[in-house]
Amino acid sequence: MAAINDSQNQEIIEALPPEAQQWLVGLPWVQRRYVLSLCHVMCATSPEEQAKFLDDYTADGMVSRIIHDKDTQQRVASHLRRFRIETQLTEKVLRRYIRQFYMHSAQTRQHQSKAYLESAMQLMVNGQEHNRVLGYILGFELLVLLFKMSWEQHERFYCLQPNQEDFFNLYIRPVQRAHRLNGVIVPKDENRFFARRDYFVRRPKLKPGQTVALIMASFAPRQISQLGGMVMRHQNALQFDYAHIFQQHSDAAIFN
Repeated sequence: MAAINDSQNQEIIEALPPEAQQWLVGLPWVQRRYVLSLCHVMCATSPEEQAKFLDDYTADGMVSRIIHDKDTQQRVASHLRRFRIETQLTEKVLRRYIRQFYMHSAQTRQHQSKAYLESAMQLMVNGQEHNRVLGYILGFELLVLLFKMSWEQHERFYCLQPNQEDFFNLYIRPVQRAHRLNGVIVPKDENRFFARRDYFVRRPKLKPGQTVALIMASFAPRQISQLGGMVMRHQNALQFDYAHIFQQHSDAAIFN
């Protein structure tokens, strides 16, 4: 017990959540050996192995929280249906998104292996963190929808929004920039007045893995969670008219 009360050790203990502090200090020596063994194994393994362990160890608790939060889960599912998104919130999908969420969070920080651990711990400690994960899932699925739209459909979509400029700058512009940079949509003769803008009406052809990579490179996790959270908080935050957005293009739309 004296070792735990040492000033340096005390700082380590106090960095833990209060419940964890109480649990750790109250452990008998035999069980403390188990904790020390786990610490030793974690420190000795590579970041990749640590990540795999954290995937398996944290996902169960997070999936359980989400599954038991029926109201929030059903709200997300209803929004997915409203946007004609076919993704089902199965346990497999939830586990994939949980892993992606804290991998994406780690990628935005300088020391990825440390950030990965911090993100996983945050998911475990914060009782409300699962709401941010659900916001991330909904936001990500909406961005998948945007990445698969033609630029003509983008135009119809953002014209429905109350604040068209903000929506275009926050979401449409980064998507179209990614289309350009990665050769998904290549504007040709876009500045010629009478040019037939085939690129404008072309639907992007993206593989699932490519879409995920482009979204993670184009948007920060916080941006994605905020998009999903905004839609979850306000039913009409994002206006959507499937028939209008996905109608067959007209000649008027492709001649400028």
